[in-house]
Amino acid sequence: MADKSVINEVRDIQLAIELIELGARLQVLETETDLSRGRLIRLYKEVRGVSPPKGMLPFSTDWFITWLPNIHSSLFYNVYLSLRQREKCDRMEAIIKAYRLYFEQISMLEDGEAVLGLTRAWTLVRFFESDMMQLSTCNSCSGRFVNHAQSLDHDFVCGICQPPSRAGKTRRAAERARLKSEREQVTG
Repeated sequence: MADKSVINEVRDIQLAIELIELGARLQVLETETDLSRGRLIRLYKEVRGVSPPKGMLPFSTDWFITWLPNIHSSLFYNVYLSLRQREKCDRMEAIIKAYRLYFEQISMLEDGEAVLGLTRAWTLVRFFESDMMQLSTCNSCSGRFVNHAQSLDHDFVCGICQPPSRAGKTRRAAERARLKSEREQVTG
């Protein structure tokens, strides 16, 4: 029986810490490292100060197709692909770097709210690896967007070029608009 490499164990711990800090769920850590579940739970508690959340990972490809998640997922996945192809990053390095770049870009927006969590981003990559998803090119803007595999996409138009009628009309958006209006009245 071969002894476990201390260097590999340190790499796994560093990867687990980085993933925990980015919001990864325990199942992601178990899949991507060789650390025991007990050790990962202790590490999670040490890094986050709380026990890891329980429950199943997202398993449906449909979430990635809805309007706003599709835009965010497409941004992340295109950055991920670029890092893999142009920068020759390995898979996990590319996921982490792409997620950080995605998060950095989203945080600069006025609302600054990331729709895509690290666990969903990781799941998206796995869906592509399993040929459950594909990138479809928008006929209007030529952007590449996440879509179900085997989808007929010869007439594909993305959610940016053709948003649904209720796009952006959430309660949260209405509340932000109301607060902004109130601030303008106070300072105006």
